[in-house]
Amino acid sequence: MSHSTTEVLVGGGVLAAALAFGLYAVQSAGFDFSGGEYPLRASFRSLEGVSVGTDVRLAGVKVGTVTDIDLNRETFRADTVVSIRDGIEIPDDSAIIVASEGLLGGNFIEISPGGSPFNFESGDEILDTQGAVSLLSLLLKYVGGGSSSE
Repeated sequence: MSHSTTEVLVGGGVLAAALAFGLYAVQSAGFDFSGGEYPLRASFRSLEGVSVGTDVRLAGVKVGTVTDIDLNRETFRADTVVSIRDGIEIPDDSAIIVASEGLLGGNFIEISPGGSPFNFESGDEILDTQGAVSLLSLLLKYVGGGSSSE
């Protein structure tokens, strides 16, 4: 069984490309094998544009992901669970906001840190929430409100 050097080099190149693509796919999907996470809960009026797997950011840096979304049938709010990386301590007077990356960008969850010396523990609920703002409703309000000259 004789193999030429060219076949071995081409096979090695294909294998290296496949491994590089696999690593890129895992990183793009947001998998983090570096350590643990702890859950925090929040209840939003509107989670438009947010789904399981959406980034949770603090100062523009990804610190976690949305892991669960469910409709509360009593309050008609979106009960949400976010997982935050271990080692990221969030003050217990922080706010959690549905933010947008721009007019054409997607939504993400932004944590606006407070100044409390005490931090959230695993399973705590963030009470200060702000849901998604619909760009269409804002535009209609602006156009409708700007047309009256009385």
